[in-house]
Amino acid sequence: MKIYSHLGRLRDVWARHPVYFITTCTAGRRPLLANSTAHRIFEAEWRMMSVRRGWSVGRYVIMPDHVHFFVAPTGSEARPLSAAIGLWKKWSALALRRSAAFEAPLWQREFFDHLLRSNESREEKWHYVRENPVRAGLVVRAEDWPYAGVIEFE
Repeated sequence: MKIYSHLGRLRDVWARHPVYFITTCTAGRRPLLANSTAHRIFEAEWRMMSVRRGWSVGRYVIMPDHVHFFVAPTGSEARPLSAAIGLWKKWSALALRRSAAFEAPLWQREFFDHLLRSNESREEKWHYVRENPVRAGLVVRAEDWPYAGVIEFE
């Protein structure tokens, strides 16, 4: 099989303990998420992801119209990433609609995922994500944003 030069780096894309960076947005980019109700529901669902779907959640930031978080498979029983995120979106949307008057759909159909290839890229990505509320003018310092944290790993 011929490997094109621009694809040569793909031979080296392999991670023993992969970590993915996930971003998902609300339908129509509605600013519904930066509140204590959504934060509580997301945290509860993220804490159950390793048990229910085989994926642990690390750091996260909840913005008004999107969410960023890191995930890693917990073992060979992990569901496919797309299924795990799809189920998280489904159950978080159901819980939010029950607790508040949100219109369906809550989430855009797709989500963005990116395989982080090194600890350095993870730290760079985290720094960028952590500063999102500052760049958006929501807080002066990232540590003042109340809708961010860590679930199972840094």
